[in-house]
Amino acid sequence: MARKGFQQQLTELRENVLYMSEIVLERMRKGLRALDEKNEALAREVIEGDHEINEIYLELEQDCIDLFALQQPVAGDLRFIAASFKIITDLERVADLATNLGDYTLQASRDMYPDVDIQGIGVDVIEMVEDAMDAYAEEDTDACFEINDRDDEVDARCERASSIVVRDLIETEIDSDSSDAEIEALMAEVSRLLLTIRDLERVGDHAVNIAARTLYMVENSDELIY
Repeated sequence: MARKGFQQQLTELRENVLYMSEIVLERMRKGLRALDEKNEALAREVIEGDHEINEIYLELEQDCIDLFALQQPVAGDLRFIAASFKIITDLERVADLATNLGDYTLQASRDMYPDVDIQGIGVDVIEMVEDAMDAYAEEDTDACFEINDRDDEVDARCERASSIVVRDLIETEIDSDSSDAEIEALMAEVSRLLLTIRDLERVGDHAVNIAARTLYMVENSDELIY
């Protein structure tokens, strides 16, 4: 009977981790939309909702600690709990990056670089996290390697986007009539956009982390952990 209870706890842990991922991904979608629409109300909703993610994270963290301490799992069960513990950490950090998108929305005054496809990159990294969580749910190791491969393209897109911004800044002519306030506003916009690109790239990195932990969970392989 005790063993049946333990297996039920493992099932509930998996379900709760997946539930957390759904909320985090919804925060990311809202943050991306807020940035695209310059929607301050939606941005504040994302920012103010971060405490909910933190509370879920702390509850699941405690669940994992209790399972380690009280059940003393071994082999596959041990790897599953350890992987889940790491995955919720990645999800919490993705939620923090969604909050950053909300902050950037409140700071943004205009779109300076229409050639930089922030939305396209954002959609891609959100899909990577979705697919990584599906791999975790279904124990799909092939998907883990596919997600890792997709991250290379995301990294390349982010590098190209950053290069566009930096090149344009270098080529921008600032004449003697430009006020200090105008120059500061320009630099603030450039900084915000570069940070946005960096944060989206990090979301992709967290998707790879989730895939790596899933591969470890299923096959006891650390091939993607680095």
